[in-house]
Amino acid sequence: MVVINKQLLSTSFCGFGRLNEVNDRGRLFKKVVVDMDIGSQSTRNNALSLMSCMNSRDSASRRAGSEAGKAHVMVPYRRLVPDSEIIHMEELGMEFLKESGAHSHGNPLRFFDHPVDEKLILAVDVDEVLGSFLSSLNKFIADRYSLNHSVSEYFVYEFFKIWKCSRAEANTRVHEFFKSAYFQDGIQPIPGARDALQKLSVFCNLSVVTSRQNVIKNQTLEWIERHYPGLFQEIHFGNHFALDGLSKPKSEICRSLGAHVLIDDNPRYAIECAEVGIRVLLFDYDNSYPWCKTEAVDSHPLVTKVHNWQEVEQKLASLVASIEL
Repeated sequence: MVVINKQLLSTSFCGFGRLNEVNDRGRLFKKVVVDMDIGSQSTRNNALSLMSCMNSRDSASRRAGSEAGKAHVMVPYRRLVPDSEIIHMEELGMEFLKESGAHSHGNPLRFFDHPVDEKLILAVDVDEVLGSFLSSLNKFIADRYSLNHSVSEYFVYEFFKIWKCSRAEANTRVHEFFKSAYFQDGIQPIPGARDALQKLSVFCNLSVVTSRQNVIKNQTLEWIERHYPGLFQEIHFGNHFALDGLSKPKSEICRSLGAHVLIDDNPRYAIECAEVGIRVLLFDYDNSYPWCKTEAVDSHPLVTKVHNWQEVEQKLASLVASIEL
């Protein structure tokens, strides 16, 4: 049985797509479809014309960085699939990710062709990794309390030390921020994050692991769905620094997910997770996060600094070949 998404059936399409196929043992495999011109020529018997495919059974040992893992231009052959054998994914309620993005000369596309149950499990933080929380919070503090700080002054992600107030007062101010338009509408996505995550979802199972409080769970879910629709399988809240309710360590959440890698901007969480064997990409966007500048993370073998989402892609592409899934 071939399962295909309706988006591939354009009258003039040239590019790469991905199919899922279930074999006779019930295991789900991914197929990469190289389609140079679906629909440009008429087909007989009301059939769909597909171009040549590469699937995981053809090269089970394909890895990132190997010649076998590259997408090569092939002389196409046509396989006619009767309409009766095509089931659209919308009808099955399945999510389909169509590959987009240009293929530049000298930098061929790579396909990570693992069975679904062998994907890299990637945990992703929210604040300062997916969205610019601190920038919006700092604007609120300046307008509400006349405290004028630049983001470069936040040498530690403990706001009471920056605002020169008690921890309880800082928590109160943050919860006031949660109720404001600065939080509701002011947090902008980190540049490059959505495009990178769409590419990474080909060979990663993505989940959010955030220290955010339960009190802003609904707003957080709405924000993620608005800016990163359909990308994350699970979203977990640590409920840290909350006025009430129990909190849960990020390391515990990541271990429960079986996470291979965490992307986070907080050195404390990075060390906490690295100490239990989880690799961490410490996200320091454009080298502009002062709280990331600590010797402890620089010397830990499981913590690697990254400065943008392009670097995240590169590091994970190399890690996927070295991590035993």
